[in-house]
Amino acid sequence: MIPATKRKKAFHPEAETAAKKPAWLKVKLPSHQNFFQVRDILKKHQLHTICQSAKCPNIAECWEQKTATFLILGDICTRRCAFCAVKKGIPAPPSLQEPFQVAEAVAAFGLCYAVITSVTRDDLADGGASLFAETIRTLKMRSPETKVEVLIPDFKGEKEGVDTIVQAQPDVVNHNLETPEALYSEINRPLENYQRSLNVLRRAKEKGAVTKSGLMVGLGEKEEEILQTLSDLRQVSCNLLTIGQYLQPTSASVPVRRYYTPQEFEQLKIISLDFGFKDVVAGPLVRSSFHASQLYQSLQNMV
Repeated sequence: MIPATKRKKAFHPEAETAAKKPAWLKVKLPSHQNFFQVRDILKKHQLHTICQSAKCPNIAECWEQKTATFLILGDICTRRCAFCAVKKGIPAPPSLQEPFQVAEAVAAFGLCYAVITSVTRDDLADGGASLFAETIRTLKMRSPETKVEVLIPDFKGEKEGVDTIVQAQPDVVNHNLETPEALYSEINRPLENYQRSLNVLRRAKEKGAVTKSGLMVGLGEKEEEILQTLSDLRQVSCNLLTIGQYLQPTSASVPVRRYYTPQEFEQLKIISLDFGFKDVVAGPLVRSSFHASQLYQSLQNMV
C-alpha cells in the first residue's frame, strides 16, 4: 500500500497528451573544443559510448565537460527493447582489449568519475559479467583515484553475474527499471523481467553495493503506477534515482504519449525523496548517467 502522504503530493500524468516536443526540450549543439577532443580520444581507442549509440540528448554538454559513458561488449544488443536506439542483432565476440582501451581513455580524459555500461549479451554464458568486472579492475588499477559507476544488464537473472560485478568493487551499481511494471509489454520486455530487475538491485545491495536505478516517463504511465514503482525500488533499498523524459529515438520506436513539464519533474523528485531515496536527479533531459558524479558525491556528503 502506498502511504497517503505520497498520494497527496502526486499529480495526474495521464491528464493530457502532448503531440510535439515542447520548448524546454532544446538540445545543446556541440561547439566547445573539449567535445571534439573527447570524440578524437574515443576514436583513437576504438571505443563505443552509450552517448552515441543511444542518441543521448546530453552528448554535447557531457562531452564538453569531458565525461562520457563507455559502452563495452560491442555495440550490438541481443535484445529488442522498443525504446532504445542501440543497434540490435547478432554481435561479434567481445574484445578482450576493451578493459585496457577503456582504462587508457579514462586516463587520457583525466576523469575523476567514470561510467561504464554495456549492451545486453544473452549470447554469452555469463552475460559478459567477467569482462565487465575486468574492465572495472583494470580501470581502477590504471587510475586509482577514479570512481567507477557501472550500469549493468540483468544477466538473465543469474545471481553469479551480479556477484561478479560487485566483487570487482565498483563505487555504484546502477540497473535501470525503466518503466512501471504495467508498461513492460509496451517496451517489448517480458513482464517477469520487472521482478528480475528488482532482484538485480536487491542482490547488489545484499552484497554491499551502493545501488542506483533509472526511470523514464512519457509512455502512458499512470500516477499510481509511478508511485508503486518508487515503492518497489525502495523495497529493495535502492539508494539513488534518475528520472527523465522518454524521447522517441527512431520512427520504429514506441511513440511518446506525453511530455512532462520541468515543474512536474520537480514534483517527481520531491515525491521520490519522500519515499526515502538518498538523492534524485529528475528533469526532461536526464538520463542514467547524467550528473552521475554529483549524485554520487551527494551520497558521500551524507556519510
